[in-house]
Amino acid sequence: MNSGLNRLGSHSLASPRFAPGSPVETTPDAHSTDVRAALERTVSWMFDHQASEGYWCGELEGDTILESEYILLLAYLGKGQSEIARKCAEYIRQQQMPEGGWAMFPGGPIEISGSVKAYWALKITGHDPQAEYMVRAREAIRAAGGAEKVNSFTRYYFALLGIIAYKQCPAVPPEVILLPKWAPFNIYEMSSWSRTILIPLSLLWAYQPSVKLPESQQFRELFLTSPEALPVTMPPSEQLDAMKKPSRVDWHKVFAALDRSWKALEAARLKPLRRVAVRKAEKWMNDRFAKSDGLGAIFPPIIWSIVALQCLGYAEDSPEIQAAHRELEKLTIHEETTARLEPCRSPVWDTAISLIALREAAVPADDPRLRRAVDWLLSKEVRDQGDWSVRLPDVEPGGWYFEFNNEFYPDIDDTIMVTMALAKCLPGDLFTEWRAEFVPTSQVGPQKDYSAVVAGKTARGVRACGDLERMQPMLAAMKRAVRWMTAMQCRNGGWAAFDRDNDRELLTRVPFADHNAMIDPPTADITARTLEMYGRLGFTLETPHLAKALEFVWSEQEKDFAWYGRWGVNYLYGTWQCLVGLREIGVPATDPRMRAAADWLKCKQQTDGGWGETARTYDEPHLRGQGPTTASQTAWALLGLLSAGEVESTAVRRGIEYLMRAQQEDGSWNEPEFTGTGFPRVFYLRYHLYRMYFPLMAIGRYARMAGILTEDSMLRAMA
Repeated sequence: MNSGLNRLGSHSLASPRFAPGSPVETTPDAHSTDVRAALERTVSWMFDHQASEGYWCGELEGDTILESEYILLLAYLGKGQSEIARKCAEYIRQQQMPEGGWAMFPGGPIEISGSVKAYWALKITGHDPQAEYMVRAREAIRAAGGAEKVNSFTRYYFALLGIIAYKQCPAVPPEVILLPKWAPFNIYEMSSWSRTILIPLSLLWAYQPSVKLPESQQFRELFLTSPEALPVTMPPSEQLDAMKKPSRVDWHKVFAALDRSWKALEAARLKPLRRVAVRKAEKWMNDRFAKSDGLGAIFPPIIWSIVALQCLGYAEDSPEIQAAHRELEKLTIHEETTARLEPCRSPVWDTAISLIALREAAVPADDPRLRRAVDWLLSKEVRDQGDWSVRLPDVEPGGWYFEFNNEFYPDIDDTIMVTMALAKCLPGDLFTEWRAEFVPTSQVGPQKDYSAVVAGKTARGVRACGDLERMQPMLAAMKRAVRWMTAMQCRNGGWAAFDRDNDRELLTRVPFADHNAMIDPPTADITARTLEMYGRLGFTLETPHLAKALEFVWSEQEKDFAWYGRWGVNYLYGTWQCLVGLREIGVPATDPRMRAAADWLKCKQQTDGGWGETARTYDEPHLRGQGPTTASQTAWALLGLLSAGEVESTAVRRGIEYLMRAQQEDGSWNEPEFTGTGFPRVFYLRYHLYRMYFPLMAIGRYARMAGILTEDSMLRAMA
């Protein structure tokens, strides 16, 4: 087995805070042997699943709204009975819960919008409404409140396919794109993902296209009253988080009145800026097709962009519409009798984390497979301005996005992960170890500038010269990333996902904001991961902007000493990332708040030694730290405990043993649970590689810290 473990020492470029103080000689025992064998199996699995170009990309699984909305698009295009529609419908049928509805995640409660669309999609594709599973679905939907309870985006599908009038949808006028950048509700005040959905949706509002489906493909039976009785304004959403800044004003009523008023103006044909707005929206959308896997490189805006382009007069065979269809096809996974769709692809994210995990498992930086992955990541660096630069026009582009191509939308989290992966993969072998640190040198315009200081030891000077030459493009990309990241820090010290200071809470109360992600505020998990990156690059808390970030992370710690996880489920994710980030930036493991967070993790360990948490915790926080045990969440808890100085604790040992027991013969773990978070309370994800690289990372880091992977042990393995 050519895993790299047969020939590599422990010279991974991890922070000294994670590494043993010096190589520790351990007496070979069964535990150490089992740990090495587990690592070797998973490393082998990872390389077996690496693409020839060098990247990793696991499936990204969402709930059935992806398949049902695709069928609804196909129905609008007159293809509701096509083979792909029928295969998607069969997948939907197979995902139905025993109770009759469909959930956002396995084991979750019925989700009304997804269930209505699933039932509707089945009817469109010819499923008998009297079939047992359709009757069961119908009864579950009506018991949950009926089709009246769907969200605003689902109402737009209702209007598109002739079930209701557009006046029963929240108004999304294209004139919003004309608001100047200083205006409170301009499009750049919205989250990037909301922006890419809103612009094509505004064109639907402007043109109001509609196709009337045959009565056999409608679903009046899901309404407790009737489609015609659906009110013209949206009711208060039950899925919105509370505002952090309480207000005495009932903003739902305010925005509902504005919605009605705008519709009245349009009914009176008072739309003097409509043509200008439509032209600007068209240009905005077309500009963002460039260097992208579709608009925003995510499923919802790709769907709406096809309809919007048709509204604008683009022919079905036009390059723009055909390109969008190709992107949807790329998101489609075909099997013999079913088809399912991904919300987007995750190669940059998966590749960066895979590299970090493989280096933790002692795979050498000079392994050609790792070097190929590094080269692929370097090819994906953002070098053009995007939406983020509207507020930062003088900042040099840098960083990475999540997908194969999404130049307008680099994000903080991917940039962090790639930068740390590059830092771990600086050229070197068993006898050569390099570490890069970045030192502030000057201010260049609005950006701080940094110099990279590379230090290492080697017995071979010629090799050192070659290493230094090969690391130049890596260091240059890392430097640009650090400069960009510094410029993207928010006013409160934290970092968000895509934008700086995207935190106007009033936007969360507009009628079409019921996806619970209208803004992109700073979060503790991303901010702590940013601190981890800076710490690994040699920064300390003496740097003022990092001291401010630290204050933000501490301010987000909850009363039980856990942290909320915005981008992963949930408190296990947030607490892991905060402990790691705080330790890397220099907070001692003995800090009482660190100890309390570690104790919280230990008290959530389950009887089998693992950890698990359900996505229900976003709606029911009292369930935090509870749920089916999973490999990825066990790994997160272990990584958090290791950073809190718990390497020799019983909890860590039990967690490692759980992972080794649960590991399959091929080095993988089974994990049907959704442990990724798209929009809390609205959309969750199952990253199919989370079950692989996070356990690998945890076991590898434990093995090095426990002295199981040492220089001496690897030299003996080579002998």
